[in-house]
Amino acid sequence: MAFPTSPSLSSITTSLPVSSSSSSSSSSSSRPVFPNRSAARQPQPATEKPSLSDQLRPLSLTLLKQSSSLLLTPSNPNPTWTNPSKPKHPILLPHRHPRHTHSQNPDLRLLFLSSRSLSASSSDEDFNTAFPDPLPRSSALLLLNSIHPWQKAHRFFLWLQSKSPSSTLETIFYNIVLKSLRAGRQFALAESLANEMIRHGVPLDNITYSTLITCAKRCRHFDRAIYWFNQVYRNGLLPDEVTYSAILDVYAELGRREEAIALYERARAGGWTPDHVAFSVLAKMFGDLGDCDGIQYVLKELKTLEVKPNVVLYNTLLSALGKAKQPGLARDLFDEMLAAELTPNEKTLTAMIKIYGKSRWGKDALEFWNTIKAKKWPVDFILRNTLLNMCAELGLEDDAEKLFDEMRQSGKGQRQQPDSFSYTAMIKIYGSSGKPDRALRMFDEMLEKGVAPNVMGITCLIQCLGKAEKIDDAVQVFNIALEKKIKCDDRLCGCLLSLVAMCNEANKSKVLACLEKAKPRLVGFVEMLSDEGADFNEVKEELKGILNEAAVDVRRPYCNCLIDICRNRGYPSQRAHELLRLGTMYGLYPGLHTKGSEKWDLNLRSLSVGAAYTAFDGWMETLLDLIEDEEALPQIFSVQTGSGAHRFSQGLGSSFSSYLKELATPFWENGESGCFVARKKDLLLWLRSTISSDVAVAI
Repeated sequence: MAFPTSPSLSSITTSLPVSSSSSSSSSSSSRPVFPNRSAARQPQPATEKPSLSDQLRPLSLTLLKQSSSLLLTPSNPNPTWTNPSKPKHPILLPHRHPRHTHSQNPDLRLLFLSSRSLSASSSDEDFNTAFPDPLPRSSALLLLNSIHPWQKAHRFFLWLQSKSPSSTLETIFYNIVLKSLRAGRQFALAESLANEMIRHGVPLDNITYSTLITCAKRCRHFDRAIYWFNQVYRNGLLPDEVTYSAILDVYAELGRREEAIALYERARAGGWTPDHVAFSVLAKMFGDLGDCDGIQYVLKELKTLEVKPNVVLYNTLLSALGKAKQPGLARDLFDEMLAAELTPNEKTLTAMIKIYGKSRWGKDALEFWNTIKAKKWPVDFILRNTLLNMCAELGLEDDAEKLFDEMRQSGKGQRQQPDSFSYTAMIKIYGSSGKPDRALRMFDEMLEKGVAPNVMGITCLIQCLGKAEKIDDAVQVFNIALEKKIKCDDRLCGCLLSLVAMCNEANKSKVLACLEKAKPRLVGFVEMLSDEGADFNEVKEELKGILNEAAVDVRRPYCNCLIDICRNRGYPSQRAHELLRLGTMYGLYPGLHTKGSEKWDLNLRSLSVGAAYTAFDGWMETLLDLIEDEEALPQIFSVQTGSGAHRFSQGLGSSFSSYLKELATPFWENGESGCFVARKKDLLLWLRSTISSDVAVAI
């Protein structure tokens, strides 16, 4: 497409050849941007159409032409001898490059000012005023590529389209505006332009498809990304490295590992050499899925292709191994990184601390921290907070206090002073160790320092104070949170709900008053559970509505707390069993019962104390019915409560053990912590004696 020469900008484009082709490629800046991609790009084949940078190169040569006064003086015919053993002077003499107070490229300056004025324009009349004559093609491309934001770029594109003699712009114009729409996350508009290209017969090239795919991925429209990728093959094109990496990331986000691996193998068979970005995508996908074999596959491919990982790829691989719970492999990979003479950055070290913390390798983590300080590796605030949170998770109180004091003593200019997450970790560790006074003092210090508390710290502190039966202090902390405009999330509401189950009758109303401010529907449901006349279907529908409103990760804790309230508050005896039945129906307690030919198991690990008692009682009632029906029973019955992973965790095992002794059941702990077993004959004898006792009491 040819544009007439504009008098106002003729000096900019006098020597620029105007192409008459109907399609051309966009610049490399219109491609999806990936970290560290530029070094891994493969050279484009000579048969491909010229890129935007190649098309604009004549213009740059025209604009950057130097005047004769700027040319270097001829070399001295009698040069001075220079000693080659001594390095050259690193600074050029000032007179070699004289400086000027004005731009040597006034035309480029004019184009830049035009771009700025167009970005600030508000109507098409501004375009008509700025350019009364048709724009040259090259100037239009430069302006379109430099206008921001996406709204102005799109409007300028439409204006160019209206001024075009054929009313149809080339592929390169579409590619540039698609890049702007991708930056603005406007996939619907980008897709409409792509469909417009198809209707008008404008060819879509690899850059067009890559931009559409990455735009769809950024906007979370993964199905459309896959659709446009399939269109690449249907239109007789072969994907390039950018397109492969983009669609590979889509499959990874969807967790579709089979499709991702099939695409990877197909691309490799077609001659594609994956770069660091592609391997990072695969490693992240396998890590999110907890697939250790997949991560090993990525490591094997790296060695096969002799690709040397950079720090970013090592960080991704370490994070993936941490999610796959492979601390040993992560440590070996970290040693391999050091052997490759790569210096770990803050993200690398943070990933290693997280891995040690999740694996409960507290000693190794602290030794690693000492190594970090000894080698003076870079330490940022996130790394310190990660280490502090690990100490809180593992109950390493002394080490946490030492680290927290180091953060206190650090200079303000270093930005290492404790923040809300640091104080939250300390509150958590004091709360877990049963030290409510120290946790409360830490909260007061945080307020005195002007550090805004977060909802996580408020939740930990209220839970700690509730366990210590300091309900008034817990209510005061909740009111402070409301004054600080902290939004009460579902976890904080679940914490208040657990206090209702724990506190005495006098304090129950205080806690319910707090919960009323955060979630009144939950308070209404608690009152419904206490009503003898409430119908089961009413309870079912109300519980369903509450669970649908709550976040997925708090639904089971909600149900556990409600069961505890029913048992501890003397609510109608059937309520706890109804809630457990509904929770099982809604999938909150998967794997509760396991039946085998030789053994039946009751898994109580995900239940609270009251819910565990309720589940065990219901299990025994079911066995009574089976005995009456003369059903076949296994020889062994077992109950699993778990031992509790936290150092200060009381766990369910001790409470449940006391409950079994109180009922005089034949279950005993078989040597494994939190595992109780009983033989069939002993359990049947106990159940029959229980029936006889109940009959005797009834008589």
